[in-house]
Parts: sequence; C-alpha cells; structure tokens
Amino acid sequence: MNRNELDQYLEIIKTVLLNSSVKINKWREKFMLEVLLLYLIMPGRINFLQLGRYGSFGEQRYRQQFGRKFDWLSFNATLAESQTSSRVAIAFDPSYISKSGKCTPYLGRFWSGCAKMAKHGLEISGIGIIDMDLHTCFHLEAVQTPPVKTLEQAKWTLTDWYLHVLRTRKEILQRLTQYVVADAYFSKSTFVDGALDMGFHIISRFRDDAYFRYLTREQPTGKKGRPKLYDGKIDMKHLEEERFEITELEKGEGRILSAIVNSCSLGRNIRLCIWESDDKKVRKLYFSTDTQMKAMDVLDYYRTRFQIEFYYRDSKQFTGLTDCQSRDLNKLHFHFNASLTSVNLAKVKALEKGTVLSMASVKVLCHNLFLMQRFISVLGIKPNEEINQRLWEEGVKFAAIAA
Repeated sequence: MNRNELDQYLEIIKTVLLNSSVKINKWREKFMLEVLLLYLIMPGRINFLQLGRYGSFGEQRYRQQFGRKFDWLSFNATLAESQTSSRVAIAFDPSYISKSGKCTPYLGRFWSGCAKMAKHGLEISGIGIIDMDLHTCFHLEAVQTPPVKTLEQAKWTLTDWYLHVLRTRKEILQRLTQYVVADAYFSKSTFVDGALDMGFHIISRFRDDAYFRYLTREQPTGKKGRPKLYDGKIDMKHLEEERFEITELEKGEGRILSAIVNSCSLGRNIRLCIWESDDKKVRKLYFSTDTQMKAMDVLDYYRTRFQIEFYYRDSKQFTGLTDCQSRDLNKLHFHFNASLTSVNLAKVKALEKGTVLSMASVKVLCHNLFLMQRFISVLGIKPNEEINQRLWEEGVKFAAIAA
C-alpha cells in the first residue's frame, strides 16, 4: 500500500459516480467521497459523533446529510458491473441487525440465523450480486424490513414485502441478470410465482421431505380424457436413477442427480438437482425454475449465495453495520448501505491488485495512512518521498494483518 492509496479509493468513487445514473450536485458528491472513505478509515464504532471527530464536517452536517436520499442501487450496480463476469445472479438474503430501544422505526422480532431464533431488533432485506467465476459477492442495496404488526395493518405478509423490494428494483436488477438465488425459506409458491411474474428465475433449496413427482414417459394415446402427466411420487430412499442425469464431481465431493420433475408445493415443473455425498448418507435438494439450466450451474449458483453472509460479517465487524444510533428511517437506510458499500470499495481494490481481501488489513492500513497524512499536514512537514520511502511504508503497515 503506497502513500496515494486513499486517493485511489476516492478515484474509484468518482469514476462510479460519473458513469452511473446517480444525480447529485458537487456539494453532495464531496460529502459522499468523504463519508465512504471514513467508513474504511475509522476504528471502533462508526456513528455521528465519531464521524464529526474524524471528518472535515461537523457532527450536525453528517446527521443532516444522512437523511437525504441516495441511489445506492445504481451506484453499486455500476461498481459491480466493472468487476463481474457473465455468470452472475442476484442474491436475496434478509439479515438480522441487533438494535435496542423503543423509538427506532421498524423495531420488531426478526429471525436471527446465528441465534437460530427470533430476536428483538431490526432486519434488512439485502440484495447482492454473486459472481460464480470470482466466487464473491458485491452489495447492491439493503432495505429495512417492517415488523409483522406493521405489515398486517397493510394486509401484507413478509413474503409480500420481499417481493415488493424486488419489484420496485427489477428494471436495474434485470439488466444485470434474470436469476435470483435465495435460501430455503423462499422455496414457497407465493414467492416463486411472484418472482416469475416479474421475469426472474429462482434458484433455491427444498426441505429434505419435499414432495416431487416423476414426469410420465408415456406418449399421448389419442383417446378421450386428459393424457397422463405423472408417474408417481419420487421416493428419495429408492431413486429410479435411470430417470436422472448423473454428474460425478471430484473425489470426495459426491455427485448430482438431475431431472425435470413436478413440485407439488410449487405447482410447477422445475429442474431438481439432488446432491448426495459419496457414502449416500447426506442429500441436499436444490432446484431452478429454469428447467434448461445445467445441474452444475444450479449447484454453483446456490453455493456461491453464501458469499453474501461473509459480506454481512465483514460489515458488522469492520464497517459498523450495527453502530448507527439514529431513530430516523432514512438515516438508518443511508448508514446500512454506506457500511456495506465501503466493503464493496475494499473488494474492488483487492481485485484490481490481485490480492485476497482482508478487511482487518484494509482498516489498519487506511487508518495508519490517514494518521500519517494528518500529522504531516498539521506539523507542516514536507518529507522527501525518495529518502523516506522505507520509513513511510513501515509506518503505514504498522500492525497490519496479512491476508
């Protein structure tokens, strides 16, 4: 990391703002450049008080600017498009955010995957784009989820809300890809039918006891009555393997049995991919509503979905995803997305350098560089870069953690 590393982050942000459809004035642009960089620089908690201490604006300025809207989806979509390949999919995954108090908007009980139970706090409906070739995820936008009581007043369910989040953003999302990958919670007819009506294809996973039927091999007889459609229930303990396309994976990774079958719960034909371990003791049921999709692609897409979980982890540990103390819906929305977008910037920089992303190192290096530049500015020093290059690098890399 050299002396101009922070300037390189600023250049990435400027380029994306210029190439995207985000419309902001120069004052707002200056603020966005500073605040996204501060999320990579600041150690500890990231809140308005800390932003006022480290930034060039006052605390009140940050509070006011966080309340203004910003097109995070267009910004991050442009940022991701510059790095991703053609094998991409939209990852949709709600995430629990720990939050106490009584006046924070949309407080309620939401499912926490870590605790394996519903807990009091907030939830964000996270939208990311996963790349199968890079085996990584880029954040697109996070939208706060209303609690069940609020949705019931509008006669909505959680599934209705999740579909609403996708529906209001489908134009930009479908420019990226038509595939949406979600976990087993979303393998229900209401969500799948709603997403298909928008023009998306769903890739997800079924419960182990899901009900499927073989499609018939018999040709229509031409006699009166409806032709036979199905050949009975699929017994997972006694599969008719001649009906499946079998893909052998590398040694120790098992195999995939794939076929077009009928799902009773979804009420439609799907591409079912049964992954089983080498000893056949473990089976996982994956599916795609695109029946022409290859079995290996279905497995790759779903497994890569987990990269969005790593994204949440990095944001919670290093860029203050759970730190905002505001009780305003717009300010919370800005903070959640700024936190996740700053990880995007670090990931793009790592890809450009050809290194593995380590958020711990990024935070330490950016903080050290910021302090050294601050010392030089305050003390009025003009160091000779050629003479002091070794000392400069030693100071910047102090306490850095290798990736």
